[in-house]
Amino acid sequence: MSSVGAALRGACSAMTLEGWVPQIGEYLTLGDVIDFAFDYRGNTTIVKTDGTEVVGYVFNRDSLAPEPFIQFFDEKGDGPFTVPYAEIANIKFTGKDTAAGNSWKAWLERKDREKAKAAGPSRGEAGPDPHRG
Repeated sequence: MSSVGAALRGACSAMTLEGWVPQIGEYLTLGDVIDFAFDYRGNTTIVKTDGTEVVGYVFNRDSLAPEPFIQFFDEKGDGPFTVPYAEIANIKFTGKDTAAGNSWKAWLERKDREKAKAAGPSRGEAGPDPHRG
């Protein structure tokens, strides 16, 4: 990963890539963008070198294969489809980032529920009456 790609990866842990249209060039490689697309939890738009665009969810990539490729499911859920790196001009982050901002909040809420369940009924809160059936 390029130094700019590595810096972006650190920054992106605190923000979302939703809506990002990368500018591939000297400081940001296609490989960097593909790695970000693989980690992204939403649909992307794959821009091919012939100008066509395909919307889908990137779930796999292999940069070490004799012909590096990505695999994705299209927005209808069909696939998987395989596209060689050589046929990709760019990848736009066009779908909703389903993980943005939710993971920490969800973790805290789950922990609070677990603590409350483990503590049992609080004072003043009636538990089950063993004399009623």
